[in-house]
Amino acid sequence: MKIAYLINAYPKVSHSFIRREIHALERQGLEVTRIALRGWDGPLPDEEDQKERQRTRYVLRGGLWSLLPSLLRTLLLSPIRLFRTVWLAAKVARGTDRPLAYHLVYVAEACRILSWVKSAGAERLHAHFGTNSAEVAMLVHSLGGPPYSFTVHGPEEFMRALGLPEKIHRASLVIAISSFCRSQLCLSAPFEEWPKIHIVRCGLEQAFHQGVDNRLPAPAARLCCVGRLAEAKGQPLLIQAAARLAARNIDFQLVLAGDGPLRATLESLIDGFQLRDRVRITGWISSAQVREELLASRAMVLPSFAEGLPVVIMEAMALHRPVLTTYVAGIPELVTHGETGWMFPAGSVDDLALAMEQCLTCPDEEIARMGEAAHRRVIKLHSIDEEARRLAELFRANLPQ
Repeated sequence: MKIAYLINAYPKVSHSFIRREIHALERQGLEVTRIALRGWDGPLPDEEDQKERQRTRYVLRGGLWSLLPSLLRTLLLSPIRLFRTVWLAAKVARGTDRPLAYHLVYVAEACRILSWVKSAGAERLHAHFGTNSAEVAMLVHSLGGPPYSFTVHGPEEFMRALGLPEKIHRASLVIAISSFCRSQLCLSAPFEEWPKIHIVRCGLEQAFHQGVDNRLPAPAARLCCVGRLAEAKGQPLLIQAAARLAARNIDFQLVLAGDGPLRATLESLIDGFQLRDRVRITGWISSAQVREELLASRAMVLPSFAEGLPVVIMEAMALHRPVLTTYVAGIPELVTHGETGWMFPAGSVDDLALAMEQCLTCPDEEIARMGEAAHRRVIKLHSIDEEARRLAELFRANLPQ
């Protein structure tokens, strides 16, 4: 089976789960054509992402003017389809937070992608995220392309006006990464369309955690937070909680693995609380470096305000590390309080500081027991090859006969 994947930006530091999914589908025997709107430039610390960049075709690489030949060719060969597709784009625009001009550009993008999909012999076009990539996939189908489907992660898709009802209605298949995610998609679709919404979880490759056991590093007073430095991740609260632990003379080190728009704010907070000797920000690092940071830590902490189901939680658990995180979206479907880590209300510095203190001061044997339970649970629920097998079956079952 030949399929095409469409992503807004690929490869990307925070989108390693898409790369893993594509590779796992190829191990299932599918041929996958990679198409992205952008992502051809910028630093990529991970060698695997660098290889993926060479395999990806980029729609906007030549600028907007480069879309004109495909648009004119479609106008010449299929004028009625093109006018219907423009009408569809205008209809979707009325239910979104972007002006009509953006959606007309999506039509031009779809014209270019249509020729690529047809030349690749793709039987399906699958988009990741319910944002503009899903709309472009829908427009490709409207122009005469293959059936389309898309995977929704959240939380952005549920916080913005994106025209999800129309995208779901016209799709042959919709994938949610968690039960919570599926519930939110059901809110955007009539009951009759709920059966087309299926859960396929993000997964991990066995090589990521192979040979790792539940032994803690020595010394084991380090906590690691992995994620983009942005408001949704709640890292300022983490610095505030760290300051409270320092005031109580609790021994700890905190690593913030990542980078992002909130870095200057976090640096200022670290200096303001005089935590330079306890808190370190790594900047962007590769998947291998993230793995080493997690293995050098006692547990992973993520005080997010809004999430889908973070892959980094799966990675930490696979490495036998308990997780300290919030009751947000799909997270409680994986993390169990008192068994695989600590759960606390989002936005509460008091509860975050308490969870950090309990983790740092509880016996190493209890941390090892939690880490082992976390490992078993994530391996059971988030094997990339098992999830890719299910996804491939859904792809095949939802093709027209």
